[in-house]
Amino acid sequence: MDIQVFVNNPWEEDTIVLYDDTKEAAVIDCGCFLGEERVALQSFLTEKGLKPVVLLNTHLHPDHIFGNEFMKKTYGLETQAGEEDNFLIQHAVEYAAMLGISGIAQPPEVGKFLKDGDVVRFGKSELEVIAVPGHSPGGLCFYSRKDKLLIAGDVLFAGSVGRSDLPGGNGVQLLEAIRTRLFVLDGDVKVIPGHGPATMIEKEKKYNPFFQ
Repeated sequence: MDIQVFVNNPWEEDTIVLYDDTKEAAVIDCGCFLGEERVALQSFLTEKGLKPVVLLNTHLHPDHIFGNEFMKKTYGLETQAGEEDNFLIQHAVEYAAMLGISGIAQPPEVGKFLKDGDVVRFGKSELEVIAVPGHSPGGLCFYSRKDKLLIAGDVLFAGSVGRSDLPGGNGVQLLEAIRTRLFVLDGDVKVIPGHGPATMIEKEKKYNPFFQ
């Protein structure tokens, strides 16, 4: 599996494209906000000859869903996300305004709700759905067991964890879910977070200050 990360919008959110040799692709957390960000994503997909067939969200905070309408209009894809986060879609314009972003359109509804243990398939690839609530109530991570790759959203960062002071957040729940759902994975699993650089499960278990 190949991976491409685009850093988008004022919050420097990581929009992730996963693809394999079938040329089918999954786009995760499409945070394209500016026109040039949408152009960059579309140009990459076109140049690589990729066909996006899956649109996923680790969670539904505004900075991770800015590009969902673009993906729906351009590729006919509806996002798949956790049902417990659906209220965030309903109030996306309001929450974006709280973060200083105004004038955005109401994002499209979630097309399919995912739950813990589901498997998302594209091409020859599979992503296991791991529910990790706490940053948001419906937070999901996507795990490729074969490629030892975890798309963590805003749950786990290099040297940090997601904030829990946003609507539906719970810090105690978040730390416990990371311990019991993510730190049980192999230490050499690569973690791609929703913001910032990649890390490894083993590194975070040993050195993340929230778990010392």
